[in-house]
Amino acid sequence: MLIHIYNLFTLLLKAGLWLTLPFSTKLRHFMQKRRGAFTKIAQAIAQRAEGTQTFWFHCASLGEFEQGRPVIEHIREIYPRSYIVLSFFSPSGYEVRRHYTVADLVCYLPLDGKRNANRFIDLVKPDIAVIVKYEFWYGYLWTLKKRNIPSISISAIFKPGGIPFRWYGNVYRKILRQIDHYFVQDKTSVKLLNHIGITDVTLAGDTRFDRVADICRQAKPIALAEVFGQRAKVMVVGSSWSEDMEVLLPLMQEFAAEIKFIVAPHQIEEEKLERIERAISHKTVRFSKAKEDTISDYRVLLIDNIGMLTSLYQYGAFAYVGGAFGKNLHNILEPATFGMPIFFGSKSYQRFNEANDLIRLDVASAVSDTEELRLQFLLYHQAEEKRKAIAEVCRRYVAENTGATKIIVDYIQQKV
Repeated sequence: MLIHIYNLFTLLLKAGLWLTLPFSTKLRHFMQKRRGAFTKIAQAIAQRAEGTQTFWFHCASLGEFEQGRPVIEHIREIYPRSYIVLSFFSPSGYEVRRHYTVADLVCYLPLDGKRNANRFIDLVKPDIAVIVKYEFWYGYLWTLKKRNIPSISISAIFKPGGIPFRWYGNVYRKILRQIDHYFVQDKTSVKLLNHIGITDVTLAGDTRFDRVADICRQAKPIALAEVFGQRAKVMVVGSSWSEDMEVLLPLMQEFAAEIKFIVAPHQIEEEKLERIERAISHKTVRFSKAKEDTISDYRVLLIDNIGMLTSLYQYGAFAYVGGAFGKNLHNILEPATFGMPIFFGSKSYQRFNEANDLIRLDVASAVSDTEELRLQFLLYHQAEEKRKAIAEVCRRYVAENTGATKIIVDYIQQKV
């Protein structure tokens, strides 16, 4: 009964989306990107050999992809001749990872509904479906269940007060029960799922720890960054937004004569880069224009490309990670892996377990303004031994939380 009501709801929702297209550029882009999705999927799948073992991974966006990535890559190592389908809901995830070579097919997930779910699963024919963290689409999950295709959720995390755990959350509970097995990040999630009758749950942890541990081992040297930081300690500013820069700029003006800054903005449009350059009075150079024989003369290195940040953290003595003055704190596990004091905004970090853990371990600080950032920074600025101790705590924290990928992959091997 629920599937019929849900299917009617999705049909009405799609009709509403089409009616509002003229009024929303973002929504137009969202819908246009999905046009012809089934044709593209069918054309790609046609190249797959008959009977090939197929793994379907679904991610909402880029953050979820990073959590799914260690599992995807381990599956590729174990099953080199298998066919891997990677689907995204968000354009920001798909556009960045559409050329990801470990997967045989990277695609948008067609909008949910009984018809689309049947059509997609008819084409893909997955031996198992892996849902990364979120994105519990009832039409797809119901269809998988009906066809006895195993489905698992990995790196899932649930919070008290979430809709499935409230008195009116019965529909959401029914949706969650379509998943065959959950691999969750913490004990709270185990208890919450158990409380609503879901017992096929394993406390595995967060696969991102495995990812960042691999990153640390495989970090690429960046010659320009190495030369830039040879004569001074460096603060790496990762994925900064305008709200972060407002807090950071006074600190940069005060301390740029003593330490250097590598600034990697989240958005690298020309206008935003120029705005940062105008706001900094110390010598600043963009990465694309820097030369190895003169880069050490500059105090600020402005990163004007995507994809380099992770390796840049290896040159930092301190890290500031952006996003928490907005809705989402960006990845703080990457600088933690390289071991250093970490700073971030205080507005929206609370729902990130790793942020709370690192604050509790006294290696990270959530700051509300420039003065608080300055006071926290001064605790570590001249304290070499303290920074060494923090580096060890950070590395131990990451090491103690690795292993989720192996637990999940072992389960998948039993099911396919």
